[in-house]
Amino acid sequence: MGRKLFSWLWPALAGLVIAAILLLLFPQLGGHAPTPAPAPEPDARPVAEEASRPASRPSPEVEQAPPLSRDRGPVSYAEAVERAAPAVVNIYSSRIVERDEHPLMSDPFFRQFYGDDLPSRQRMLSSLGSGVIVSRDGYVLTNHHVIGGADQIQVALRDGRETLAEVIGTDPESDLAVLRIELDDLPVIALSDSSRVAVGDVALAIGNPFGVGQTVTMGIISATGRSHLGLNAYEDFIQTDAAINPGNSGGALIDPEGALVGINTAIFSRSGGSQGIGFAIPANLARNILEELVTQGRVIRGWLGIEAQEMTPELALSFGLQTPRGVVIAGVMADGPADRAGLRPGDVLLEVDGRPILDARVAMSDIAAIAPGSELPLTVIRSGQPLELVLEVGERPTPELRQR
Repeated sequence: MGRKLFSWLWPALAGLVIAAILLLLFPQLGGHAPTPAPAPEPDARPVAEEASRPASRPSPEVEQAPPLSRDRGPVSYAEAVERAAPAVVNIYSSRIVERDEHPLMSDPFFRQFYGDDLPSRQRMLSSLGSGVIVSRDGYVLTNHHVIGGADQIQVALRDGRETLAEVIGTDPESDLAVLRIELDDLPVIALSDSSRVAVGDVALAIGNPFGVGQTVTMGIISATGRSHLGLNAYEDFIQTDAAINPGNSGGALIDPEGALVGINTAIFSRSGGSQGIGFAIPANLARNILEELVTQGRVIRGWLGIEAQEMTPELALSFGLQTPRGVVIAGVMADGPADRAGLRPGDVLLEVDGRPILDARVAMSDIAAIAPGSELPLTVIRSGQPLELVLEVGERPTPELRQR
């Protein structure tokens, strides 16, 4: 009897042991999946930083374009143009100027007969350019030289709508300006990461050349990081051979996907027309300027308060340097950051924050990116001897304040 019972129990016990082993190795077989680990909470620091920003306006919401694919080129760029062109606008700016009725009225001899009651008349000066709508809130990027000094700015969209624009802010030193228009259902262009732009990429320029209406031209990216052109105080241009002509200023340079690569700004020309050398402000720089003009009302840049002169081989020899490096401090602004730190005209500035100065314009751009109030170690040569100084970076005055 016992032997028969054992023959029945043995298979059952073996089955229970196997089932227990399987449940230990594969718990999902029992219908209960392991409890997943809790997801990490989102980092709240960006929200806190946004809330603490001393801004009169909220930050503009711009659309970021995905990275450009270089696997294959399209047969047509019609889709890219259709995505971008509705957001490119025509800008008509005008200002009223007073002029004497007759050229002789500028002569003091003739003016004495009229006194202050000189006959005069008003004359309307108008100019045209382009702009790019970058936000559903109605923010428009254009060039400072397109709207500078204007009494009235009119914006015309490709769909036929027209409206007057408000100037939010301008930055003459980068030649950018931000306007705002009040219209519904505005088309918006996506902004690319212009640091990924490569020489040889296809580029299309959209604008209003010579006032003929919206026009698209095509070329390639000819160069990046162009500076020393004498156009702006801060230069980091994208060069293109896409035809850019008067009236294109402030318009869009786009990639084959229709994303904004840069703001068309200037041309190199001996005739006044396009000769295949055009320059655009990179989209990344334009985005930063847009953010500061909207939230701060101005562009905040670091500043040392010096007038620098490029180092030449002759100057390097006179200062006892083996190779031309650094910059010569030609002037120091009274009570400016450099003056308070003890810098003097004739000093040679060799290093800023441990980095050697190889190019004066590059160094100026690097200093501009430093937050005012930061402490900045400097290495200078004075009377042939190295000297270490610490300077508190100031805020660069606007061009209007520096002229007073």
